[in-house]
Order: sequence, then C-alpha cells, then structure tokens
Amino acid sequence: MSREPQRRGFGVAAGLPAEVCGPLAETCEEAGYDSLWSNDHPGAKGLETLAEFAKATDRLDLGVGVIALDRQSPEEVMADIDRLGLDPARLWIGLGAGFSPKPLTTMREALPGIREALPGIRVVMAAMGPKMCALAGASYDGAFFNWMTADFADRARENVEAGASEAGRETPPVFGYVRTAIGDDAEERLAKEESFYRDLHEGYRSHFDRLGEPEGTVGVAAPDAEDAQRQLDRFDALDVLVVRGLASAKVEPMTQLAREAAPR
Repeated sequence: MSREPQRRGFGVAAGLPAEVCGPLAETCEEAGYDSLWSNDHPGAKGLETLAEFAKATDRLDLGVGVIALDRQSPEEVMADIDRLGLDPARLWIGLGAGFSPKPLTTMREALPGIREALPGIRVVMAAMGPKMCALAGASYDGAFFNWMTADFADRARENVEAGASEAGRETPPVFGYVRTAIGDDAEERLAKEESFYRDLHEGYRSHFDRLGEPEGTVGVAAPDAEDAQRQLDRFDALDVLVVRGLASAKVEPMTQLAREAAPR
C-alpha cells in the first residue's frame, strides 16, 4: 500500500514562554506545518504548552511527545486536557514507560486503562527498540521515535510495520523528533542536547549503544537552511517528521528556525 506524503511538525521543550508560543504557532501555520508538539518533563507540562499554541491557531494538530506513565497516570492526563480546555479531536497524546524497569510490559498492560481514561483520543507510543516498535504498530494509534538516525528509523519502521501486520491491521502513522539546529553554533547546540539524553537512564544508554554513532551527530546540525533541508529529507521513514527546534527560547530565533526547516 502506498503511503501518503510526509507531513512535518514543529516541536519545542515544555515551558516555552507564552510570549513565544503565539508567534511561533502563527509562523508554523503560515509555513505549512501540520502540527505543533511539546515534550513533557518534571519542570513543565507539555499540555500546558499546547494550550498556549491553541490560543494562536485553530488549524494545526497538537501533540505531546511524550508523557511518562511513571510520572502521570492516564486519568491525570485527561484531567489536564479538561482543565486546559484542549480539543480532544486535535490531540496526539504520546505516552512512554519513563523509568519503568520493564517498559514493554508497562506499555502493554497499561493500554486498556489508557483507552478507558482517554476515550476517542489518539494515543501514540514512544518506541525505540524492536519489541516496543512492534507493540506500537500492533496496538497503538501511532509510534513515536526519538533520537534516531535516518537509517535507524528505516529499520525501526520495519518493526512497526511487522507488528501491525501480525495484528492484522494497517500500519499506524510513525512520528519522530529530529533535533534540528541551524547556524554557526548548530553543532554545539545539537551536541549539548544529545549529551543530556545519552546517560539519562538505561533505556537511552542501550539505545545510543545500538545506534553506534559519534556523540553530537544524531540529528541535524546545519550551517544554513539548504543543508538542513537536505538532511531532513533523509528521514523518509517518518510519516510525520517533527522538527525539534534547538534555538534560544525567544521569538526571533525560534520563528527563524521554524521558517528555515519548514516543509518545501
């Protein structure tokens, strides 16, 4: 079956100042993005950042990637959606196992409760290893990749497709963050971001070991927009490529990066 043309989203760190969220959302809508995304971390809730985006655009989908189930239950996620007045029809809720010692078991056993707590909401699963990718393909509304090279994403997509095939269903959409920095300090920004995750927990340590890539190279670090687009085009395994913007949390650098990395 032929795939639909790739779509592109733009992602930020949760807690982006409200005065940046509005202009960034407007820029992304004008530039042709399909969706806006925020991560979620102990210092800020991604859904609150999505609520700021929602004030400036009523067209783009809104996604959080991802909320760790060891920090927030599905019921708490739904309560936040209601509290913030987010339209469930626009949402993609990314969920992951967090620091769980048995992530595959966690995500498999959590699914019935997730469906009950988040009725009608599209739920994508954070997936990096083969078994997690297969589970996402078999049971969730999408797979969400993180910290992958283009070649690794190709192989990971095959695992999602295999899981879907074994379950007798069509392959759900595959999303993925691609960290992207553009400009003279691009390599430094990517290396700084990557170094934090490489030793965050055992799951990430194992993942980066499997990648086998030199530190500071997993993503896009480009001197200019043309080179950034060339590198982003390699990630054709993704149905929705989420440009995870590495720029100062201010209006001008963020909107400039969004325009330079926009779909062409």
